[in-house]
Amino acid sequence: AYPTIDMREAEQPDPYAYASFNAFFARALRAGVRPIAGGAGTLVSPVDGTVSQLGGVSGGQIYQAKGTYYTAAALLADAAGEAKYGGGAFACLYLAPHNYHRIHMPVAGRLTATRYVPGEFFSVNPATVRAVPGLFARNERVVCEFDTTLGPMAMVLVGALFVGSIETVYSGEVNPPDSRGGRVTNLPDGIGSEFEQGGEIGRLNMGSTVILLIGKGSVRFDD
Repeated sequence: AYPTIDMREAEQPDPYAYASFNAFFARALRAGVRPIAGGAGTLVSPVDGTVSQLGGVSGGQIYQAKGTYYTAAALLADAAGEAKYGGGAFACLYLAPHNYHRIHMPVAGRLTATRYVPGEFFSVNPATVRAVPGLFARNERVVCEFDTTLGPMAMVLVGALFVGSIETVYSGEVNPPDSRGGRVTNLPDGIGSEFEQGGEIGRLNMGSTVILLIGKGSVRFDD
């Protein structure tokens, strides 16, 4: 069973006041309930959720589960992914349905690219992640890339079973896929925009995963 949702944290604490389930899942939090850690070089989590994997990007490979890997280039739908993030760090963060579903900046940065990548809608629960090779590089996703004080950074918003809506604050709803013709699509909205640490970037409905990639040499996660 999932933990009880603490509606005291929500900007609108009455669950019956939401117009739809999606509005409820993408609910805003009250000001001050997620204070942002400060200090130079501080990297904060972009989401509430569970760290399912984290570590280094070795030879362009990202660890998934049970000895399986996928590549940064495949995940980002960008052949330059290995050059940007090889030798860097990654964190894979799973959002369960009870979690807060908005996504925030881990560090201040400037938006350099957004790509919609069509794909499957496999569940991203831990059992499916262990069973489906390359799942995160196969599911539909939105790739948001930034220049930051820590170097290049990507946040990959991964769609999943029941997650038919990925939004960014600068493009609005980025799918459903039929609006994009089933092709990888570069989105011009917001390019060059500056975002402060903790600033909202987007949201997922229901539950899913956010994968964070940081360029070489700037971050090493504690073992």
